[in-house]
Amino acid sequence: MRKALTAAIILVATAACSVSGPSGDTGKTRLVVGYQSKTINTVTAGTLLRSLGYLEKRLGDKYQVEWQDYETGAPITAKMVAGKIDIGSMGDYPLLINASRTQAVPAARTELISTTGYNLRGGLNMVLVPTTSKAKTLADLAGTKISASVGSAGHGTLVQALEKAGVTDVETVNHQPAVGAAQLESGGVQGYAQFVAWPGLLAFQDKGRLVYDGSALDVPTFHGVVVRQAYAKEHPEIVDAFLKAQIEATRYLHEHPLEAAESVAEATGLPPEVVYLYNGRGGIATFDVTLKEPLRQAHQHDVAYLKRISQDFSGVDVASFVNDSYLRKAYGPTYDADRAGTANAAAITGADAVCGVPVDKPQTASELWLEGESTTRPAATPTCLLRAVAAADRRVRAAYVPDTVTGTRWFADRSVWLKAPAKDSAGRAAEFLPFTTQDGADAYREQHPEAEPVTYAEALKGADPR
Repeated sequence: MRKALTAAIILVATAACSVSGPSGDTGKTRLVVGYQSKTINTVTAGTLLRSLGYLEKRLGDKYQVEWQDYETGAPITAKMVAGKIDIGSMGDYPLLINASRTQAVPAARTELISTTGYNLRGGLNMVLVPTTSKAKTLADLAGTKISASVGSAGHGTLVQALEKAGVTDVETVNHQPAVGAAQLESGGVQGYAQFVAWPGLLAFQDKGRLVYDGSALDVPTFHGVVVRQAYAKEHPEIVDAFLKAQIEATRYLHEHPLEAAESVAEATGLPPEVVYLYNGRGGIATFDVTLKEPLRQAHQHDVAYLKRISQDFSGVDVASFVNDSYLRKAYGPTYDADRAGTANAAAITGADAVCGVPVDKPQTASELWLEGESTTRPAATPTCLLRAVAAADRRVRAAYVPDTVTGTRWFADRSVWLKAPAKDSAGRAAEFLPFTTQDGADAYREQHPEAEPVTYAEALKGADPR
């Protein structure tokens, strides 16, 4: 079966007419970029990069860029195998599948050349249940159907999480993200395992409740950029322009996170509040183009799990798949130093106007976005965020808080809250702690039995000093 598949790939890759090279209509050298507009962890190589026009500006009039949008990485890989897409962006598991499909075929071979965004604990992938579900943990989903895009980053997280939880009797149903979301809402499946930004979207729309935060797995997850090796050798100037444009787009996202979120929202139809959850200051995604060692190690770790997911996946030589030579040239002399760092360049900073303290601790920094305001308001802690919400004189668009243990940023009104005895500088006797899941809150209470469960409304009232 695998020999037949390999032969077919070789035949397609050899026979396909590559779209690179001079276009018959315009005489311009053509570049085809495959991206996933709604996979907003890839925006610096896709949606945002396209809207900013940085790539076209760098390439100039002698080149023609064609952007092709897909829901997942699988069709991008298929077209790269056929020589019909030159550069593509996708998640960590699809990247490995991309390498598996192309490494044995010289005409189609691809290389990983940059990262778009990542989360070192795995928080970009999550599992949700219907809002009416009684399930609190993955174990509660035993014997049910869970929707996932097979071979995706979200599916990979699900496989590892189920194994860690000792759950074996779950039926995984292969769906595109939008189809799976509809199935979750209609009751066709009891769980939904997906990648950024689908979990945040369903939670924001009150169509799903988070039951598993990928950060609990504590395995890095990321998205990256691949290029056809033959195309890169033929057009190194295009690869250099693409990477420099991606670096520019990343810098723009760091310096203008709210504007970037609004731009991506307009292009994708996603709510800006959901985009900003992931891509904003202190977002779930850290955007950095460098190919970091923890991500490479995680990629190597993922190979074993992919073998379980796909019968056609035999393995990947990750070392030969990763090529940062193009990025080193485009990035400049600070590459190694920046590659070694993992701090989010778009941290939440400033002064907390409600609590009267500086916002300087990423592990507790929170953020409030109010209707009619062109900037967000920083909060030093989740408790200070609650006070700001209680004192707000206009509608709250979104309030963001980090999970007490994992740091995963989540919507305050969708979080699970605990009230813990504490003392602050004003003598107030309670600290309010948010968690992305009930399971996470319960685990915390096992170690801190003095913490009491409270609703979001109770937390707001309890935190309000008035």
